[in-house]
Amino acid sequence: MAEYKVKPAFKGYRGFPASSCISVNQQVVHGIPGERVLKEGDIVSLDVGVIYKDYYSDTAVTVGMGRIRPELQRLVNVTREALYKGIAQARVNNHLSDISHAIQSYVESYHFSVVRDFVGHGIGKFLHEEPEVPNFGAPHQGPVLKEGMVLAIEPMVNLGSWQIKITDDGWTVETLDGKPSAHFEHCLVITKTGPEILTQYG
Repeated sequence: MAEYKVKPAFKGYRGFPASSCISVNQQVVHGIPGERVLKEGDIVSLDVGVIYKDYYSDTAVTVGMGRIRPELQRLVNVTREALYKGIAQARVNNHLSDISHAIQSYVESYHFSVVRDFVGHGIGKFLHEEPEVPNFGAPHQGPVLKEGMVLAIEPMVNLGSWQIKITDDGWTVETLDGKPSAHFEHCLVITKTGPEILTQYG
């Protein structure tokens, strides 16, 4: 961020103490980087945002440390694919919940669960803007999507129950049952011809 002269979007946001969120294994989101030691078999979610010319971005990816258990690799793969299932529904004249329903349907077809207490969001001059973008719900509900809308879509998917808790640091979100969680996120703009991903990498 310093090299490219952009500002971290998270540092100081509502008091968050770091420039990125790093969440390990059963941690869902908002993990605070620190002295933890990662080991082979862990899954690690990296969530980063920057401010460039007064506009915000927000993106996340979950990676495995070395060789991970097959069920964890499946969790990571399904969460990534669920993101793209949701993005595919970000089209003019679709409803907001078409995104939500596509994510939930795909995730639950693999017997995983989507977190319900945290959601995607609009993004632009502020990190979190309207509308909220849940990862669950019936189709054809909510606002009609329009050209020019910019959304951050971010499925958070748990190996076990969808229920979560916030730890004593006031930030880190963990699964209530202690089972692992994965998280992927992209920002996109809705165009006449479909969604255009703004945070594509690699």
